[in-house]
Amino acid sequence: MMLTGKALFHSLLTELNEMGLPGMSATLDEMYRSPGFPELDPLMAIAGLVEPEYEKKRNKRIQSRLRSAHLRGCPQELASCVDSGQRTYLPRGITETLSTLDFIDSGLNVCILGPSDSGKSYLAKAIGIAACNAYRVEYHHCESLLETLVALKEQDYSKYQKRLKKVCGAALLILDDFLLHTITDEREVKILFEILEQRCEMNLSTMICSQREPASWSAMILNDEVSANAILKRATKHYIVVIKPVTTG
Repeated sequence: MMLTGKALFHSLLTELNEMGLPGMSATLDEMYRSPGFPELDPLMAIAGLVEPEYEKKRNKRIQSRLRSAHLRGCPQELASCVDSGQRTYLPRGITETLSTLDFIDSGLNVCILGPSDSGKSYLAKAIGIAACNAYRVEYHHCESLLETLVALKEQDYSKYQKRLKKVCGAALLILDDFLLHTITDEREVKILFEILEQRCEMNLSTMICSQREPASWSAMILNDEVSANAILKRATKHYIVVIKPVTTG
């Protein structure tokens, strides 16, 4: 016999709790006891029941992505990345273009250039935080990532492969402080090239932040012009953003 009325109501509460949906159960209980429930449109009732649970799970998923990306708790906001008395972003309108995140869907790379404290990391983190709403993101200081991967490759190749796969498979990979210091370990050069190469092959976006002009990169990579050119070609393939501090005379 099909349940109706209060019997159906209590059965639904039990089933929702057994499925691990106590929030939805509490919402149903509140809706059922409200005076206007009998006149409530069925679809509105379903929406009122589902939407709070959906938002809860969505927020949980976003927080998980932020934590995995090492961006949880970061305060950077895209709304602050506009031309101001402190800095300008070139080409004009580039931050608005990047804020749509269409470049991630298209698998385009972004290279952000500018002197120390110009706002490169701020812009990259702001984009990464926004991207976590819909994508899996990895944010790393380039030097630390390469050192970690080299050590892991020596110690446990299986773990290295898993870690490399995670880095290479993110929808957006952000490499901050790119070539802050000279790369003197050939193993790091090979891993960096492998990461960029794999991501290009998979049509996934990589964002690089560097204080150095691309023309000087070969001097920072073992003076290996071949490797430097291969890395440069992939890192600067699509968007190049230049942040210029505003100087006052």
